[in-house]
Amino acid sequence: MAEEQQDPRDARDAGDGAQDAFESWGRSVRAEEADAWSHLVDTARRTVLDGLVVGTSGNVSVRVGDTVLVTPSGVPYDRLTPDDVTGVDLDGRQVLGTLRPTSELPMHLAVYRSTDAHAVVHTHAVHATAVSTLVPELPAIHYMSGALGGAVRVAPYATYGTAELAENMLHALADRSACLLQNHGTMAYGASLSQAYDRTAQLEWMCHLWLTARSVPGLTPNLLTEEQVAEAGERLRGYGQRA
Repeated sequence: MAEEQQDPRDARDAGDGAQDAFESWGRSVRAEEADAWSHLVDTARRTVLDGLVVGTSGNVSVRVGDTVLVTPSGVPYDRLTPDDVTGVDLDGRQVLGTLRPTSELPMHLAVYRSTDAHAVVHTHAVHATAVSTLVPELPAIHYMSGALGGAVRVAPYATYGTAELAENMLHALADRSACLLQNHGTMAYGASLSQAYDRTAQLEWMCHLWLTARSVPGLTPNLLTEEQVAEAGERLRGYGQRA
């Protein structure tokens, strides 16, 4: 979250007993977790490079078995190393690492408990966040809405990091793979980090598109019907190369 800018490792490296506040939890890192952490860090850095995140104002997670690897709180992504693996179980108990997990952990865990997600990406993308302040649902401006399960809902505002926000998000995600968080940002999940990221990027693009179209004086954007969006969603399920 952007609200947590201090890198906890600065305190950890300062000495004078600071290490006691960052004691190590749990077990050693398994090979598949180390590999997943590398992909998670790459994805987190990509959110910054592509302008979806400023500073640490977002978070990424990936599930490996019953362990959820997640970006730590307040650490710039370009400073993350293989030694910074941060993981919790599905009840939120820390099992890997010495850094505190993201403050948005309740949202990530709620997605994993309620869906078949293997990865989650949360951002404060500017166009998506702008749309979240204007409407209760992103209008069906493009057929790619179908790739997210239909029109993208906006979850009512609640303070970041709270159970209330996680509950609001789950309602907005019903039968969807992405949603907007009012006055906050985006939440998307997928079967992989790549899919969760792609859905996030598509959502931001559609929000940008809608804001651009509605800004033309004297004209109203044409919107797709629910049937058109659903038909596109069916076709998109078979899109791309076959394995």
